[in-house]
Amino acid sequence: MTQEELDALMGGDTDSMDSSEMEDSNKISESSDSSAKSEEDKCNNLPLPATDENKMVHQLDDVTKESEEKASEIFDIIENISNDLMDTETDIQNIQNILTSNIELFETLSLKFTDVDVFTSQLELNKEALTGTNNSLEAIQNSGDAIMQTMDIMQYQDIHRQKIERVINVMRSLSQYMSNLFESKVDDSKRTSSAQHIPGDNTEDLASSDDIEALLAQFGA
Repeated sequence: MTQEELDALMGGDTDSMDSSEMEDSNKISESSDSSAKSEEDKCNNLPLPATDENKMVHQLDDVTKESEEKASEIFDIIENISNDLMDTETDIQNIQNILTSNIELFETLSLKFTDVDVFTSQLELNKEALTGTNNSLEAIQNSGDAIMQTMDIMQYQDIHRQKIERVINVMRSLSQYMSNLFESKVDDSKRTSSAQHIPGDNTEDLASSDDIEALLAQFGA
């Protein structure tokens, strides 16, 4: 680009530039944007710091611990509900016995005293009450069966916890293996410091010794 073209561009006179020159200018701008984007992606791909929030085994340990605690709480709640249902079932069975006895009594009385309407009406009321009680008992028994099925399903939670713990054990074994693999007989304090620039490097954007030591400390943690 000549000085005249540059002056025309700075002055806003883009009409004097032909289409090829404008295209070259746009390519330069796009190239700069692409380079900036590439540098931004490099920063975003840097290893995360080894904190409690992103340590994988640490998080999995928390998951298994919390899962086991919550499962225990759920089992306690289910057990209390089951006990309450059993007590209610016993109460209903007692009511059934009373209603059955009343029905037998009013059947006898209504047959012996046919002119007394109250015996007949009470007989019908007790029959209706017994029918409702039978339905309630059946519903409670079905609820008890559903609770037992729920407890059986909850057993899978323990299986899932064991699977996670197996993954943790494998990860820890791999970590120990990698640690042993990189062991050295030479103490790190006796090593020469890493060169910041090596012949052939075409960039000065290199990690400092502090950056390297910080990264190693993260992996060591």
